Amino acid sequence: MAEVNRENESQAGANESWSKNWLVPILLLMLREWSSYGYELMERVATFGLAAMNPGTFYRTLRQMEKEGMVRSSWDTSETGPARRMYSITEAGETYLKYWADSLNQYQRLMDTFFRLYTGRPSQKDQP
Repeated sequence: MAEVNRENESQAGANESWSKNWLVPILLLMLREWSSYGYELMERVATFGLAAMNPGTFYRTLRQMEKEGMVRSSWDTSETGPARRMYSITEAGETYLKYWADSLNQYQRLMDTFFRLYTGRPSQKDQP
């Protein structure tokens, strides 16, 4: 039983780490489509299947992205209620997102080849 608990804890840690690795490119992808508030972004990240994230971690990541020049923020005071920080992608963020997309495309080809060989299926170009 203790071994099962350790395995579950290990998987949870791996999922959290995986989520953190994907957070930056997912945020940039969302911000490329529309500028948004932090809270709205945090809610939308869940649509990518990322594990629930501590809000402190989420906002620290956004602030670090701003510090690195990938996003910029400004205070939106147009609506009633408290001012909210609006985030948008920068040119440096676009460049970083393109790098991720190119890397993932290369990784996808590697995975396709791996599973084609693993399952014993011929590639599309090997078929008549």
